[in-house]
Amino acid sequence: MKTELLLTGKTDYSWIKDGSDLYLSRLKHYTSLLVKEIPELKKTAGLTPDQIKEREGELILKNVKESDYLVLLDERGARLSSEEFASKIEKLTIRGIKCTIFAVGGSYGFSEKVYKRSDELISLSPMTFSHQMVRVIFLEQLYRAYTIIKGEPYHHK
Repeated sequence: MKTELLLTGKTDYSWIKDGSDLYLSRLKHYTSLLVKEIPELKKTAGLTPDQIKEREGELILKNVKESDYLVLLDERGARLSSEEFASKIEKLTIRGIKCTIFAVGGSYGFSEKVYKRSDELISLSPMTFSHQMVRVIFLEQLYRAYTIIKGEPYHHK
């Protein structure tokens, strides 16, 4: 199964880049992972949060094919343990899903069109994290999931 992480905006923080790079290098042993960054919108001062979500949503949907399985990382999503997340990854692979896209929205979240297109919502925590920090947190959890699937000693119960 091919996996994509679709991000809204870039990060200029070196510690986020370093953390992301660490887990991206570890994940190479388990999955084909592509990270795509959608550029942040420019000239948004006169736009409402809903207008920003709509424009970002259009950019997100341009990167999703009909056959892709779209998972939104969203605070309203299912709250899974690391073991449950690993099981979900394993089941998607067994189902023959060719590409799973995990999407991180911008500061205001996702548009209604993106919610309607999504196949699933997953929450990383009941807390809200910045869309930049979610990169590292999610990549670590994805790495953890693959080590659980493979029975490797990274995850402790």
